[in-house]
Amino acid sequence: MTDRIPDLEAHRALAEALQAPECYPWPVDTVECIETHISTVLLAGAYVVKLKKPLDLGFLDFSSLERRRYFCDEEVRLNGRLAPQIYLRRVAIAGPATEPRIDGEGDVLEYAVLMRRFPENELMSRLLREGRLPHGAVERLAETVARFHAGLPAAGEDSEYGSPEAVADPMRDNFRALETQSAAASMRGELRALERWTEAQLQRLEPLIRRRRAEGAVRECHGDLHLGNVAWHEDDLIIFDGIEFNPALRWIDTASEVAFTVMDLDFEGARRLRHCFLDRYLEQSGDYQALPLLPLYAVYRALVRAKINGHEVEQGGGSAAQEALCDHVQLAKSYTVAQVPELVITYGLSGSGKSVRARRLVEERGFIRLRSDVERKRLFGLEPRARSDSTLDSGLYSPEATWRTYERLQEQAEGALEAGFSVVVDAAFLKAERRRPFLELAARTGCRFRILHVRADEQTLRERLRKRLAEGRDPSEADETVLDAQLRTAQPPSGEEAAFVETVDADG
Repeated sequence: MTDRIPDLEAHRALAEALQAPECYPWPVDTVECIETHISTVLLAGAYVVKLKKPLDLGFLDFSSLERRRYFCDEEVRLNGRLAPQIYLRRVAIAGPATEPRIDGEGDVLEYAVLMRRFPENELMSRLLREGRLPHGAVERLAETVARFHAGLPAAGEDSEYGSPEAVADPMRDNFRALETQSAAASMRGELRALERWTEAQLQRLEPLIRRRRAEGAVRECHGDLHLGNVAWHEDDLIIFDGIEFNPALRWIDTASEVAFTVMDLDFEGARRLRHCFLDRYLEQSGDYQALPLLPLYAVYRALVRAKINGHEVEQGGGSAAQEALCDHVQLAKSYTVAQVPELVITYGLSGSGKSVRARRLVEERGFIRLRSDVERKRLFGLEPRARSDSTLDSGLYSPEATWRTYERLQEQAEGALEAGFSVVVDAAFLKAERRRPFLELAARTGCRFRILHVRADEQTLRERLRKRLAEGRDPSEADETVLDAQLRTAQPPSGEEAAFVETVDADG
């Protein structure tokens, strides 16, 4: 297969020739050209033509026509999982280099990916910066990513993907690349400190990295899940531009994928949305075991972006790219600062507003929220909002099921606290025997402990329960029969617990 576009000079000449509208077999008035460090994107009428640059950068190799053809097919395959309406097919570009034609006849000059075009002002990164991001979009993104991850096959036992070495290599590559970039020269001290921290974390977390790989957490993910690769189009998400060029960068622990979005929301200053994204992803996936890895992967992802900013500076990106590099390094540093976590459990009758208060701790302070209604159903293989039709003291609400639920909540809370995250456990906690293990957990882990007593008058409780059940959007199945039983048997915090109680009236 003869490669007539062997270098960047020939590639740029082809891209320039392709800016003539007559090169396309569909109506085109003008062609806009966008260049990245590895691709050239041509916006032509209702479609996009994406060409790969003839480069070998080590972590990717597009240096031959045959390889570019293969990776065009891979890009369509991989991105078709999340955006089949956008990624259409591979196209051949044929004809003389000065008069190329998409789907033309004759010898192939180049291959490209054909995509359906959507408005650039619908990118989630842009919507966020301009204050136009629709309410609930970040939660939709979290749910979509969680479902996507759940449906992916795990890496085979005979592969090296997700091994401690495979996790460490790209992290070390980042530091080597940044060491050589003149744009990062002023941050050598910070980068060396981050490198030492990363090596220490890799050593400390190696057993968890191995265990998660054995348990199937390493999957063929998107690989580049920042906000610039997500769009909100016609009231729906488009997740695009996943990594096709290097399998090792997409066959990763799902925690690494989540960390990229978390980091990017932090970089944009969208802390509340960051907390909401992580909360919804964890609720949907149940993967609280990923939390100890999140700071390590967030540092890695921030430095990936810093490295790319360094490349942009070298290619003439100017002060904006330089500032972004410095900001990404500073953000990476912030993930290495240990915090003293806090454990909060709720106490209150059904309908009192416990979940509303717990969610405020998520949004305002970044707590990890554990919901008994969700985890109870997960134990029985049900989706959070599925109906079990269990009655009081039977099925999902039998004494044995309730004990199992609280044991699961305690186990998850302990893991999150040990990872340095503050936790709010959203459950009724109407019996002292349910609360005692969490008080002991707080003492054992050395964290601050609170019992958030949320209360409302009985009429308000009943009205809320009737409304909630009628709407059918909440994981809780509690009705007025449950409330009647709770009113008879609730054991308010007393004795040694009293010092930890914070009471909130939620009648309104």
